[in-house]
Amino acid sequence: MTGALFLTPPAGATAASPAAPAGESTSGAAGTDAAATRIMPLGDSITGSPGCWRSVLWNQLQSEGHTGIDFVGTLGPQGCGQAHDGDNEGHGGALVTRVADENQLPGWLSATRPDVVLMHFGTNDVWSNIAPERILAAYTRLVEQMRASNSGMKVLVAQIIPMNPSSCAECARRVEDLNALVPQWAEGISTEQSPVTVVDQWTGFDTATDTYDGVHPNDSGDDKMAARWLPALSALL
Repeated sequence: MTGALFLTPPAGATAASPAAPAGESTSGAAGTDAAATRIMPLGDSITGSPGCWRSVLWNQLQSEGHTGIDFVGTLGPQGCGQAHDGDNEGHGGALVTRVADENQLPGWLSATRPDVVLMHFGTNDVWSNIAPERILAAYTRLVEQMRASNSGMKVLVAQIIPMNPSSCAECARRVEDLNALVPQWAEGISTEQSPVTVVDQWTGFDTATDTYDGVHPNDSGDDKMAARWLPALSALL
């Protein structure tokens, strides 16, 4: 068993959104290339509704020359103002504990066959005051299911972005409590064949300027999230 990788860019690092080509969504050449690396963005509304960090990330990867990729998921794009491969597995309102308890992930994996999973999951669990240990147990179950689908699955797990909704005064602290436990959890579950990389989405993210409601990213937040995913994902391609 090997230790997990941890990637944190310099404080305040962001990435500008690329110019928006005509159109809203494209599968690109990679969408029909059997050799393309299949990447599943997995999570809740921060990933899927609309989850425009995905469109920023997709275009940054294309600009870096990573054209042999295919974003996959059973859900389609929500529209983000620029062409991108919008397939994803970001289910609005989803709790990672419920997805794990109800074994929802295996069906999504079977339908999409990813090689890499980007997981930003747990915001709704935190909001529901579910204990961090239960959330991490759900993470473990999902990783086990990913490996049952693909023994060489590469998993990027986010320390989730801060949240400060007006209806949840304790949520900011709860996110910190969860994120503090993620590195040790990842180190314990990472393997050489199926590494788990922790991506710090929390540091440098400001709910006052990077969200529109204390929870969901605005354009600035999307840029920051994409900038955090980019080096971790590029290293796997």
